[in-house]
Amino acid sequence: MNQEHYFSLYKQILLLFVMLFSTTVFSQDTDLKTDTSKVRYNQYGVKVDRVGLDVEARNGILVFESKDENFKYWLDNRVYFDGAKFFGNPINEIGDGLTIRRMRFAVKANLWKNWYGEIDLDFAGSATEIKDAIIKYQFKNGFIKAGNYKESFSMETTTTSRYVMFIERSLPSKFAPSRHLGISASKWGTHWLAIGGVYFNDVGGYEEVELSQAHNKKQGLDEGISYTGRLAFMPIQKNHKVIHIGVAGSYRTPKTSDEEINSYRFSTRSLTSINRKKYIDTDNMSDVDHRVLLGVELAAAYNNFVFQSEYMKNNVYGIDNAYTANFDGGYIQAGWMIFGSKYNYNNVEGEFTQASFNNDWGDLELAFRYSYVNANDKDANIFGGAGESYTLGLTYFANTNIKFMLNYNYLNHDRYANGKGKLYIYEDESGKKYKDITDLNIPPGEAGDDFGFISARIEVDF
Repeated sequence: MNQEHYFSLYKQILLLFVMLFSTTVFSQDTDLKTDTSKVRYNQYGVKVDRVGLDVEARNGILVFESKDENFKYWLDNRVYFDGAKFFGNPINEIGDGLTIRRMRFAVKANLWKNWYGEIDLDFAGSATEIKDAIIKYQFKNGFIKAGNYKESFSMETTTTSRYVMFIERSLPSKFAPSRHLGISASKWGTHWLAIGGVYFNDVGGYEEVELSQAHNKKQGLDEGISYTGRLAFMPIQKNHKVIHIGVAGSYRTPKTSDEEINSYRFSTRSLTSINRKKYIDTDNMSDVDHRVLLGVELAAAYNNFVFQSEYMKNNVYGIDNAYTANFDGGYIQAGWMIFGSKYNYNNVEGEFTQASFNNDWGDLELAFRYSYVNANDKDANIFGGAGESYTLGLTYFANTNIKFMLNYNYLNHDRYANGKGKLYIYEDESGKKYKDITDLNIPPGEAGDDFGFISARIEVDF
């Protein structure tokens, strides 16, 4: 038998196999379609139990839930379309622009009543970033959870971006550690909240994961550890009226997801993601043994008025007590729902959440915030810069899913806020610009890039 004959025989056998496979699959599919019993099989061939789900939109969020409420699945997606226009003759040129600030896709589920799972991804900036990846066991007035999520520090930072009062969080918000791998537990009552956990690396972005893996491979380093906790007391908590008093703390060793081993860097953009300059920046502080974060919170709401404030300390300790650097910051803000809608407080998380609207057309919110941050410590010879900001905000809530935000911001930076020596801090009458914070040609008290800008957002949550 020649090669062509073998090839012809091979084709006939293959054709016969395809026909037999197609007939078998079709027959099985037909049997399933005509089977009216409750017996079904999953993709692994195992017989499964079946529970019917009801589908409805709850405040515009698509929810699938079983009648016994043991199973619930829902989508939690967001798109933020932002723009900014800068003015005020900044020393460093700033480009106006538009951006997709967030493009989030999340799937959440309650399983077997007490279990919860969540996957939340962000696709803004043409990159994929892990936000929340949570496994949680829920019991009466408490839970235990593990995965990647926000640590329990700072009322403003733990509040979802859907419900923060302004387009961007305050200047000192970057002190708060935000998301890390961890395990935590929480317990609450009507007038109190206690939450604490142990946390490890940042795995949100590709760069952080790559750094951690490289440090592990080359030096065999542990990934670092943090202990973070938060307590809140609500002496008044009833019918859109609340007083919130909170404290938080965190002990943190350097993470291998940081740029350099045994280092810490504090840097922040100035209330916008469109201007990419980081005026306040300590650069990498080397030989760091650990950090200690402390925070206090005071907030209150009365129907359509709300007040919120925080003060934070960020202390960095060198190896063998070689140095100690002390930074701090805080903010105070207030909001008013002009047409009577009411603020709601979530005592499970210790934060303000979605408002209750009195009108079919939504409401208007007028808000003001002052914030500052100081990343200078003369004794430690660290001059990362300091700044303060004033923000006036107007938000139109069209409904529970759509809102339009308009903020006016004014930034006032000191002479040390030069972006690690890359940015100008003074311009003389002749137009000459200076970067060096020690330059004697710079008059005392006059340096620092100060400017204003208007930012806007169109947001949809679905």
